[in-house]
Amino acid sequence: MENPEPLPGHRIDPGTVDQEDIDAYRLLAGDIAAGTAVVATRHHGHDIAATVTGFLDVSYDPPTMLVSLYADGRIAEAVEAAGTWTLSLLTGGQEGTANWLASPGNPVRGLLNQVHFSRSPVSGSAVIDGAIAWFELRTTAVHPVATHLVVAGEVVAMGGTGDPHAENDPLVHFSREYRHLR
Repeated sequence: MENPEPLPGHRIDPGTVDQEDIDAYRLLAGDIAAGTAVVATRHHGHDIAATVTGFLDVSYDPPTMLVSLYADGRIAEAVEAAGTWTLSLLTGGQEGTANWLASPGNPVRGLLNQVHFSRSPVSGSAVIDGAIAWFELRTTAVHPVATHLVVAGEVVAMGGTGDPHAENDPLVHFSREYRHLR
Protein backbone atom coordinates (compact mmCIF):
# COMPACT_ATOMS: atom_id res chain seq x y z
CA MET A 1 0.00 0.00 0.00
CA GLU A 2 1.30 3.42 -0.89
CA ASN A 3 1.77 6.13 1.69
CA PRO A 4 -1.52 7.95 2.05
CA GLU A 5 -1.73 11.73 1.87
CA PRO A 6 -1.45 13.53 5.20
CA LEU A 7 -4.77 14.55 6.71
CA PRO A 8 -5.73 18.18 6.47
CA GLY A 9 -5.96 19.76 9.87
CA HIS A 10 -4.68 22.32 12.29
CA ARG A 11 -1.01 21.86 13.15
CA ILE A 12 0.29 23.13 16.50
CA ASP A 13 3.96 23.91 16.89
CA PRO A 14 5.08 23.00 20.43
CA GLY A 15 6.16 26.00 22.44
CA THR A 16 4.31 28.50 20.24
CA VAL A 17 0.66 27.85 21.08
CA ASP A 18 -1.51 30.87 20.24
CA GLN A 19 -5.20 31.72 20.66
CA GLU A 20 -6.08 30.20 17.27
CA ASP A 21 -4.53 26.89 18.41
CA ILE A 22 -6.43 27.01 21.70
CA ASP A 23 -9.74 27.79 19.97
CA ALA A 24 -9.28 24.96 17.45
CA TYR A 25 -8.43 22.51 20.24
CA ARG A 26 -11.41 23.55 22.37
CA LEU A 27 -13.78 23.12 19.42
CA LEU A 28 -12.52 19.62 18.57
CA ALA A 29 -12.09 18.44 22.18
CA GLY A 30 -15.69 19.50 22.83
CA ASP A 31 -16.72 16.50 20.75
CA ILE A 32 -15.42 14.11 23.39
CA ALA A 33 -18.52 12.78 25.14
CA ALA A 34 -18.02 12.81 28.90
CA GLY A 35 -20.03 12.07 31.99
CA THR A 36 -20.85 14.99 34.25
CA ALA A 37 -20.12 14.99 37.97
CA VAL A 38 -19.70 17.30 40.93
CA VAL A 39 -16.50 17.37 42.98
CA ALA A 40 -16.98 18.71 46.51
CA THR A 41 -14.93 19.17 49.66
CA ARG A 42 -14.93 21.09 52.95
CA HIS A 43 -12.30 23.80 53.25
CA HIS A 44 -12.00 26.32 56.10
CA GLY A 45 -15.50 25.34 57.24
CA HIS A 46 -17.11 25.99 53.84
CA ASP A 47 -18.50 23.67 51.20
CA ILE A 48 -16.66 24.10 47.91
CA ALA A 49 -18.01 22.32 44.82
CA ALA A 50 -17.69 22.44 41.05
CA THR A 51 -19.00 20.63 38.00
CA VAL A 52 -16.44 18.46 36.21
CA THR A 53 -16.33 16.32 33.09
CA GLY A 54 -12.69 15.21 33.39
CA PHE A 55 -12.71 12.22 35.74
CA LEU A 56 -11.74 8.59 35.42
CA ASP A 57 -12.01 5.24 37.16
CA VAL A 58 -8.35 4.20 37.47
CA SER A 59 -8.21 0.93 39.42
CA TYR A 60 -10.41 -1.59 41.20
CA ASP A 61 -7.71 -2.79 43.60
CA PRO A 62 -7.55 -0.59 45.52
CA PRO A 63 -10.54 1.38 44.19
CA THR A 64 -8.98 4.57 42.80
CA MET A 65 -10.22 7.46 40.68
CA LEU A 66 -8.80 10.70 39.33
CA VAL A 67 -10.17 14.10 38.42
CA SER A 68 -8.81 17.04 36.44
CA LEU A 69 -9.35 20.45 38.08
CA TYR A 70 -8.48 23.92 36.79
CA ALA A 71 -5.40 24.79 38.87
CA ASP A 72 -6.41 28.42 39.51
CA GLY A 73 -9.94 27.49 40.62
CA ARG A 74 -11.21 27.42 44.21
CA ILE A 75 -12.05 23.74 43.93
CA ALA A 76 -8.46 22.76 43.03
CA GLU A 77 -7.05 24.70 45.99
CA ALA A 78 -9.68 23.28 48.33
CA VAL A 79 -9.30 19.65 47.20
CA GLU A 80 -5.52 19.84 47.43
CA ALA A 81 -5.63 21.38 50.92
CA ALA A 82 -8.42 19.20 52.34
CA GLY A 83 -7.05 15.86 51.19
CA THR A 84 -10.54 14.34 50.95
CA TRP A 85 -13.30 14.98 48.42
CA THR A 86 -16.41 13.51 46.87
CA LEU A 87 -17.44 12.83 43.29
CA SER A 88 -21.19 12.68 42.59
CA LEU A 89 -22.24 11.35 39.16
CA LEU A 90 -25.15 13.46 37.93
CA THR A 91 -28.36 12.31 36.25
CA GLY A 92 -30.05 13.93 33.27
CA GLY A 93 -32.45 15.62 35.68
CA GLN A 94 -29.62 17.45 37.44
CA GLU A 95 -28.63 19.79 34.61
CA GLY A 96 -29.57 22.82 36.74
CA THR A 97 -27.14 21.73 39.45
CA ALA A 98 -24.43 21.17 36.84
CA ASN A 99 -24.98 24.65 35.38
CA TRP A 100 -25.01 26.35 38.80
CA LEU A 101 -21.80 24.72 39.97
CA ALA A 102 -20.07 25.37 36.62
CA SER A 103 -20.80 29.11 36.73
CA PRO A 104 -17.77 31.31 37.34
CA GLY A 105 -17.95 33.72 40.25
CA ASN A 106 -20.25 31.65 42.45
CA PRO A 107 -20.26 32.69 46.11
CA VAL A 108 -18.01 30.84 48.56
CA ARG A 109 -20.52 31.16 51.39
CA GLY A 110 -23.83 29.50 50.65
CA LEU A 111 -22.69 27.89 47.40
CA LEU A 112 -24.80 24.80 48.05
CA ASN A 113 -27.81 26.58 49.60
CA GLN A 114 -29.91 25.86 46.49
CA VAL A 115 -28.59 22.32 45.96
CA HIS A 116 -29.99 19.29 47.79
CA PHE A 117 -27.14 17.29 49.27
CA SER A 118 -26.15 14.98 52.11
CA ARG A 119 -22.85 14.58 53.95
CA SER A 120 -20.31 11.86 53.15
CA PRO A 121 -19.55 9.46 56.01
CA VAL A 122 -15.80 10.06 56.39
CA SER A 123 -15.06 13.75 55.75
CA GLY A 124 -18.54 15.26 55.69
CA SER A 125 -18.10 16.58 52.14
CA ALA A 126 -21.23 17.19 50.10
CA VAL A 127 -22.81 14.35 48.11
CA ILE A 128 -25.42 15.55 45.62
CA ASP A 129 -28.81 13.98 46.44
CA GLY A 130 -30.21 11.83 43.65
CA ALA A 131 -26.81 11.25 42.01
CA ILE A 132 -26.46 7.96 40.15
CA ALA A 133 -23.47 7.08 42.31
CA TRP A 134 -21.07 8.85 44.66
CA PHE A 135 -17.53 8.23 45.81
CA GLU A 136 -15.61 9.69 48.73
CA LEU A 137 -11.88 9.82 48.12
CA ARG A 138 -8.66 10.42 50.01
CA THR A 139 -6.07 12.15 47.84
CA THR A 140 -3.05 9.97 47.05
CA ALA A 141 -1.34 12.10 44.36
CA VAL A 142 -1.56 15.56 42.80
CA HIS A 143 0.16 16.29 39.50
CA PRO A 144 0.22 19.71 37.80
CA VAL A 145 -0.43 19.31 34.06
CA ALA A 146 -0.61 22.46 31.90
CA THR A 147 -3.40 24.64 33.39
CA HIS A 148 -4.84 21.85 35.56
CA LEU A 149 -4.17 19.63 38.54
CA VAL A 150 -4.73 15.92 38.06
CA VAL A 151 -5.79 14.59 41.46
CA ALA A 152 -5.82 10.86 42.19
CA GLY A 153 -7.68 9.49 45.16
CA GLU A 154 -8.36 6.18 46.85
CA VAL A 155 -12.05 5.49 47.50
CA VAL A 156 -12.84 5.43 51.23
CA ALA A 157 -16.66 5.28 50.92
CA MET A 158 -19.18 4.99 48.09
CA GLY A 159 -22.81 4.48 47.33
CA GLY A 160 -25.76 5.37 45.20
CA THR A 161 -28.42 7.84 46.19
CA GLY A 162 -30.73 7.04 43.28
CA ASP A 163 -33.11 4.11 42.87
CA PRO A 164 -30.96 1.05 42.04
CA HIS A 165 -33.82 -0.42 39.97
CA ALA A 166 -34.45 2.73 37.93
CA GLU A 167 -33.09 3.20 34.43
CA ASN A 168 -30.56 5.86 35.32
CA ASP A 169 -30.10 8.59 32.74
CA PRO A 170 -26.57 9.99 33.13
CA LEU A 171 -25.92 13.63 32.31
CA VAL A 172 -23.44 13.69 29.43
CA HIS A 173 -21.50 16.69 28.11
CA PHE A 174 -20.97 16.66 24.33
CA SER A 175 -20.41 19.40 21.75
CA ARG A 176 -20.53 22.14 24.41
CA GLU A 177 -24.00 21.06 25.60
CA TYR A 178 -25.51 18.72 28.15
CA ARG A 179 -27.17 15.67 26.63
CA HIS A 180 -29.17 12.71 27.87
CA LEU A 181 -28.72 9.07 26.91
CA ARG A 182 -32.37 8.12 27.44
